[in-house]
Order: sequence, then C-alpha cells, then structure tokens
Amino acid sequence: MSELSETSVTTRQRTPHLLSRWSWRELWQGQLWPVAVALTLIIACVFALSALVVRVEKIMTDQGRSVLAADLVLVSGNPIDDDTLASASQRGLTVSKQTRFGTMAFSDENMQLVSVKAVANDFPLRGNLALSSGEAASVQSQHVQPGELWLAERLFSLLAVKEGDEVMIGDAQFTVSGLIAQDPELSFNPFSQMPAVLIHYDDIARTGAVQLGGRVQYRAYFVGADAVLSPFRQSIELQAGQRWISESTQGRTGDLIDRARQYLSLTLILVIIMASATLVLTCQHYTASRRETVAMMKSLGARKAWLWRWLAGQLLMLFAFAAVLGVGLGALLETLLRLPLGDILPDPLPPMGLTPLLTSVLVALLVAIPGMGISLIKLVNTPAIAVMQPEGSAQSGSGLLNTSQASPWRFGLVLLPLGALLIWFGDNTLMWLTLLGLAVMLILLAAIGVAVVALLRKKRWGPAMQLALSRIGRSPLATGAQLAALTASLMLLAVIWLLRTDLLADWQQTLPPDAPNVFALNISEAETQPYLAALDAQNIEHSSMYPVIRGRLVAANGEQFLKGAQIPQDNKNAQASGDQAQSDEAQPDEALRRELNFTWRESPPVHNQIIAGAWGGEGTVSVEQGIAERLSIQVGDELAFTVNSQPFSAVVGSIRHVEWRNMRPNFYFIFSPDVVAELPATFLVSFRIGSDQSPLLNQLGRDYPTVSLMDLRTMASRIQLMLQQVSLSLSVLAALGVVSGLLLVLTLLRLGLSQRQQEMKLYRTLGASRQRISATVWSEYGMMALIAGVMATLGAESMVAALVHFGFELTPQWHPLLWLGLPVIAVGLVLALAQSMLPKLLQPLKN
Repeated sequence: MSELSETSVTTRQRTPHLLSRWSWRELWQGQLWPVAVALTLIIACVFALSALVVRVEKIMTDQGRSVLAADLVLVSGNPIDDDTLASASQRGLTVSKQTRFGTMAFSDENMQLVSVKAVANDFPLRGNLALSSGEAASVQSQHVQPGELWLAERLFSLLAVKEGDEVMIGDAQFTVSGLIAQDPELSFNPFSQMPAVLIHYDDIARTGAVQLGGRVQYRAYFVGADAVLSPFRQSIELQAGQRWISESTQGRTGDLIDRARQYLSLTLILVIIMASATLVLTCQHYTASRRETVAMMKSLGARKAWLWRWLAGQLLMLFAFAAVLGVGLGALLETLLRLPLGDILPDPLPPMGLTPLLTSVLVALLVAIPGMGISLIKLVNTPAIAVMQPEGSAQSGSGLLNTSQASPWRFGLVLLPLGALLIWFGDNTLMWLTLLGLAVMLILLAAIGVAVVALLRKKRWGPAMQLALSRIGRSPLATGAQLAALTASLMLLAVIWLLRTDLLADWQQTLPPDAPNVFALNISEAETQPYLAALDAQNIEHSSMYPVIRGRLVAANGEQFLKGAQIPQDNKNAQASGDQAQSDEAQPDEALRRELNFTWRESPPVHNQIIAGAWGGEGTVSVEQGIAERLSIQVGDELAFTVNSQPFSAVVGSIRHVEWRNMRPNFYFIFSPDVVAELPATFLVSFRIGSDQSPLLNQLGRDYPTVSLMDLRTMASRIQLMLQQVSLSLSVLAALGVVSGLLLVLTLLRLGLSQRQQEMKLYRTLGASRQRISATVWSEYGMMALIAGVMATLGAESMVAALVHFGFELTPQWHPLLWLGLPVIAVGLVLALAQSMLPKLLQPLKN
C-alpha cells in the first residue's frame, strides 16, 4: 500500500513537468504555431506602429510648438493678470511675457511704421531666435538684452541704417544691435504684417508708445508638461479679448498636425482590427484541428480542470514567446520604418518611452482573451463521443465561423476589448464613426455577397463553375461570413491607402510649389504700373494687382450684427465708433470683431471656386463660403458695410470656396467695381522669388520706400519641411497597414483552402479528375475574389468618403483607378495563393 502511495505522489509531482513538456511539444509540433505567429504579428505591428506614432507625433508637436515659441500662448488685448502668471509658476510652468505694438521708427534719413516685439530675457521658450551681428555677421541663437535693438533685414534699407546707427522707436533712442536672422514665431496673415523690430521687455516704458486705447497685444508664453498645461488652461477663465494659441490652433500647422494625428490613430486602429481578425481565424482553425485530441482525452477520463491546465500551459508559453518575439520584431520593424525618414527626422530622436511596449502587450492581451477564449471554451466543451463521430461533430462544431453547441455566456469575453475601446476612444467621433461604419458595412457586404451568389446560381454554367457555385452557396451564413471577412480585409487596406492619398493631395494645397512667398502691400495707385513693370523686367511671375480697402460688415437684410449700435451716419460718426469699440468683444464671430480687407474685381480670382450664384452684376458682392455659413448669408441677401464710417450696401451675387492655405491673395468679400471703386484704396501684389534673390527685394524696398514687403520665404520653407516629414511618415504607416491587410487576406485564404482537402478526397472518390477538382477550386476562389474585390471597392469608396467628409472635413474625391485595381489585385492574390497550395492539397490524388 505504501508503494502505491509513493507511486501516486511521484506521479503527481511529475505531472506538472509532463504537462510542461507536452505543452511545449504541442506548441511546436501541433497546430498552435499559426496562433503564435498571429499573436506575434499583433504585438510587432502595434509596437512598431505605436512607437513610430509616438515619435512622429512628438516631432510634429515640437515643430508646431517651435512656431509658437512655447507650448501654450495666452493672447490678450489687455495686460495679463499677474495672478494668472503666478498660478502658472506655482504649477511648475516656465513663463515668459511679450508685448506687441505698432509705432514709427525714425532714422536720420527715413521713417517707417514697424511692429515692435518687446520680449523677456528668456524668449523664446521653444525654437531658435537667430540674431546676427558683427563684421563677420555670425549667426547665433541668443536672447535679447536690455537696451538692444534688432531689426528685420528690410528695415536696414528702408531706414538707410547699418549696425551701430541710432534709431528712434517712439520716444526712445536705440543703437542698432544687428539683424533678426530668424524669428521662431511665424505669422500667416500678410495683411497684418509690418517689418519687425525686437527690443527688451524692460524698455517698453522708455518708448512711450504703449498708451491707453492704443492697439497693443499682450502675450504670455508657457512651457511645461502636458499633464500640467491642460489643467492650468482649464483653470483660467478667459476675459474679453483673450484667447489661447497652441500647436493645434495655429493656422496651417495646427490643421496639419490635427489631421495627421487623426490619421495615425485611425491607421493604428485598422491595423489592430486586421491583426485581431487574423488571430481569431487562426484560433478557430486550431480549435477545429484539436477536437479529436480533446475528445480522446475526455474518453480516457480527462476532466475539464485538467484540460484547462493543459491548455493554460500552452497559452502561457505561447503568449510569453509571442511577447518577446513580437517586441523584438516590432523594434526592428520600427527601425526599418524610419529608414525612409532618416534625412528629415531630427537627431537625436524624441524618446518613445514605455508606451509602445505597454500598448502592444495590452492590446494583444485584450484581443487574445476573447479571440482565443471563445474558441478554447468551445474546444474544452467538446463531447467525448466526438472520437466515434468526428464527421457528425464537425458539422456542428468545426468550421471557422460556426457557433453552435456553445454557451452564450462565453461571448461576454468580447466586453473586455469593448470596455477598453470606450476608455481609449472616449468622445473621439472619428474612431466611433469608423467602427460603426465598418460594422454596418460588414453586414451589408455579407448580404450583398449572398445575394450575388444566389443570382449567379440561377444561371447555367460549365460543370466546374456550377460545382464551385454550389459549394459557395451551400451555406448562406458561412458564405456571407467568408465574403464579408475577405471583403473587409481588402476594404480596410484600401481605406488606409486612399485616406493617405487624399490627405496628401489636400496638403499639397497648403503650400503649392508655385505659391507666392512675397507680398507687396500699401502700393499707391500711381505706383501700380511701375511696380508691375519692375517685376516683369526681372521675369518674376506675379499675381494680379488687387485693390484693398479696410471695412466692416455691420448688417444683413436690415438686421444689424453689431448689437446696440446703429449703422453710422455722417452726423453720428463719433457715437457709432464708440458703440462699435465697446461691442467688438461681444461679437459671436471673429470676422465681426475687426476690420476686414475688401477688394473689387471684374472677374473672379482663378484660385477661387464659385459654389453658389453667379459672378457679376452691378451692386453685388461675392462672399467667402466659411463666413457665409457661419453668419447664414445666402445668395440674394443684402449686406451693409462701412469703410471709414461711410456706409454702403451690396447684394450677395455669389458664394466662393476659398483655400486660405495656398498663400495667395484671398478675401472674405469681393465687390463689383461700381460699389466701392470710388473709395480710396491701396494695392497689393504677390510674387515668388528664389532664396538667392534677396538683393532684388532690397532694391525694391529702396526704389519704393512706401511699399511694405512681406518676405514669407522662411515661413514657407518651414511649412514645406513639416509637410515633407508628415507625408513620408504617413506613407510608411500606410504601407504597414497595407501589409497587415494582405497578411489577413492570405491567412483567410490559406485556412479556407486547407479546409477543402477533405472535400477533394471525397470528390476524387466519386470519380472527379484532378483537372476537374483544380478547375473547381480556381472557379470558386476566383469568383469569391472577384465579388469581394468589387464589394471592397464599393465599401472603401463609401467609407473613405464618409471619413473624409465627417472626420477630416474635406471634400470627398472619386478614385476611378480603385475600381479597376482592387478587383484585379484581389483575384491575382487569391489565384496565386490557390496555385501555390493546390499541389499540396492534391497530393493524395495520383491521377
């Protein structure tokens, strides 16, 4: 009896060791290696993609913040409260102040209206301020010191001064310290530009230029961790005339960064979806292949608890192996993905931290629990009778998408990833729109696929095609699921690539290759023709000459936008102006709070598109689409305006789409000449010059000293660099997404083909030839690929149009090449895979 007891103890002690060895052997010699590959794929792709997303987002954020000279900027029309600055300092934020105002600069020979930026010692908090001085004109990144005066390049010729000369700024006399070689802050509005000068913040009082009621702008710059900046920003209650500026609100760069972030997040989600589908398919295939083994073990007395220990050992080994290999492959893949970006990425790269590692492992775990758990619960519940009746049990339990004989509660595991999605996405409309659209699209595509197969079966075909259609239409549920899965995988990879293409096409309009980079403003009417002749003499391509007047929109159809004030009459100018100044800050739209630039033309600008109404007609005005939508302005409305307190009105003749990002002269309102041509105006023209043509600008400045020249070449080059970085990054990410989609397609087809092997044996037993079986397989999968390719094209066009319109707020585009390319690619992939697997599948057949 003692010997039996010792033997029992020894057996129990050896059981874990035997289970471990068996689990390890099952992992490598059984059917679990496809599951390991799928899990490794998820971890590797998510790690690589999230690592690259973290790096690219940090780079884009740093680029955007360097344009602001800080992480966050508070702009105010009144001095900023000291309590606000003190609160920021108490939270550990670095704070810097700046005051901007316009005043006259006087030299011994000339005078010029300038924009003065009074900055503190630590300006800028982000980016580089390059100041050039000395005989060698060496450029160094440095800070402005008290008593110094730094001038924009054009001011040296406009004021006829050199370094060391005296210049009066307001009431204060300064010695010119040198040249502003690079200012990190970019401005995108040439109409509000004046040549800039830099002085120290402590020298403001000496100038005497900041007076009560003057046009002064106050700025506070903040730098710190995002976790501190966000609650600080929320804690500040903005006063009238105050607003925040961040990298996501800064004009062109903000729009670029926001849309790139959306695309990065969307691509990551779609890659996770496709990799998760690959894991689910391989897990279900593993379940179907191990049913007989589990049934045999149950017939020998194995209990569910023992089976779970046996499977748990395999799964733990599997996940550990996949995690180590996946992270390693992900790090290698992230390095490879950065190779095309090597020339434009900063050195050193921003750190990626632990986010990619934690994200990839957590995502794999959340996907694996329902993806593997649902299938394994079904596997453990396999009845022992399945050993004696494998075919009967297979009909009810095998197959990739069969869900019969299963406990409904096991599908509750799906709540884990759904809960994670709720936490992760929150109120991200684009992500929920994508997932909802994808779910609806899958149902519709499955129904369409089944309907198409049913229609094809009603026609008369050859024997191979008839057999293939019979095989496809045997189970509508399975057919619909297979077509939906194949279609969805093709559709997702098309969506990733099309979104990338549409975004890049839109961003090309941000700064076209021929975009002007210099604006000449305040040209008098007498100087227009000589100025154009000077440009033509140098073979410089330029825009038309635009007249410019500044005025306000005050009413529409007799209803005043300016509450509490009357449309000014000649005898009420003073009172109207006072009411207007007091009410500006209460206006609901920014365009109503300030004077706008008006112009008039006989014909519409070539870079504007008429979307409603028609151009021309006396007494008409053409309105920009955005302001028309915000103020509910329609064709036929009568608008009232004032220019220098002179009232006039015009009827809306047309509404235009204006691409504000193309750096061309653009206006909210363009009048017919009879409305405002008699009003005094200055003129502007834009043109493009090369980086080596600065002497030409200086000569124009000397020849036409009253003309303001806005040199935007530095800003344009920085925007182009950012566009290049983001465009290449999105192309690399899109390529990774497409590869993930192709792996899903190949996995789906490989598993489907392997399931045909038993049927092929049956066909051969019934007398079918090798050629007939091959033709049947080719017909079946060729037809499924063609149907899936066409439906994927339809689905991709619909989904991209919805995402572009509702998610990215762009105009949807038609992609005619997709209708030809995607079905051809689908058929080619399917037939190539079928050709590669047919010899193995037909191996038992000898003739």
